[in-house]
Amino acid sequence: MSKTMYEKIWESHLVHQEPGQAPLLYVDRHLMHEVTSPQAFEGLKMANRKVRNPHSILATLDHCVPTKDRDKPIADPVAKKQIETMIGNCEFYGLNLYDMKDPNNGVIHIVVPEHGFVHPGMVVVCGDSHTATHGAFGALAFGIGTSEVEHVMATQTLPQEKSRSLLVRVEGSLSEHCTAKDIALAIIGKIGTAGGNGHVIEFSGEAVRDLSMEGRMTLCNMAIEAGARAGLIAPDQKTYDYLKGKEFAPGPDDWELALNYWQSLPSDEGAKFDKTVVLQAADIAPQVSWGTSPEQVAPVDSAVPGPDNFDDDNKAQACQSALDYMGLEAGTPITDIEIDYAFIGSCTNGRIEDFRAAAKVTDGTTVAEGV
Repeated sequence: MSKTMYEKIWESHLVHQEPGQAPLLYVDRHLMHEVTSPQAFEGLKMANRKVRNPHSILATLDHCVPTKDRDKPIADPVAKKQIETMIGNCEFYGLNLYDMKDPNNGVIHIVVPEHGFVHPGMVVVCGDSHTATHGAFGALAFGIGTSEVEHVMATQTLPQEKSRSLLVRVEGSLSEHCTAKDIALAIIGKIGTAGGNGHVIEFSGEAVRDLSMEGRMTLCNMAIEAGARAGLIAPDQKTYDYLKGKEFAPGPDDWELALNYWQSLPSDEGAKFDKTVVLQAADIAPQVSWGTSPEQVAPVDSAVPGPDNFDDDNKAQACQSALDYMGLEAGTPITDIEIDYAFIGSCTNGRIEDFRAAAKVTDGTTVAEGV
């Protein structure tokens, strides 16, 4: 029987399924940061429980760390407390932590791939919604809540209902100035921020295969903005080349065994998905999010829409609310909208590839007045 990649990963990690209860999944990798973990650690201590598999956890400080003067005491008392608590908890339980003094410290969803901690076919969790990033490696990766963080630390498992499957196929090649984020926004603009609710999205097609690993991470990262539980991209030679030789990747003695398993993961020919959405890459122009929701997006060569452009009353009302909040008028060319702030460096696209692209655009120029 033909199976999707999601089904293959799910079935290989299913520990137990009791009638009337959520299935129990095995968790391979647990990523942690300082914001969603303190109560989980406290719960472990109160119950006198150990961390079942410390080697499955990689932690970093990233949400509350200062962006400058890192050699000085942390000024914000709440941030200081969270960081000190995380350091103490990781020391107590013997967990691998990239603290502020560690050269490996950085945004969790960026440093984890850089060190090869996530592999194809794994189940990966983190107390952070954008854990879907790691689906770029063909891993089932999703965010969890604080009580679930505690459950995973104590048992290495997680009760989890099975999602439906959504195939998003992007056919053809992107134009020169389009990126993975344009694909993501075009998809969200098409299906809406609730279009992926209850689903795991598998991204496929020539345009997706052409993306770098960094681009694939950006695309999977934004699956959550479409309402999906997770995003997946089938592993291929780009994936294997990216992982090979990294700190936590399989070594020479285990590489071929791992590779054989990874190559078995892509969805089988004829596998059935619950829904399928198809986009033509040639139709995707650089996208601009003009409103207050990721689905309020338009091509850069178009104009800001108005309520009359929407058949759905709720979307029309949301459009008017966004226009009022943003101070925009319907019909304004996207290219006429003035930029107030420019931000680069989120977990969505704050990788070295993104900084190089920004540097290329800004090379030989200066920041415009008023930005």
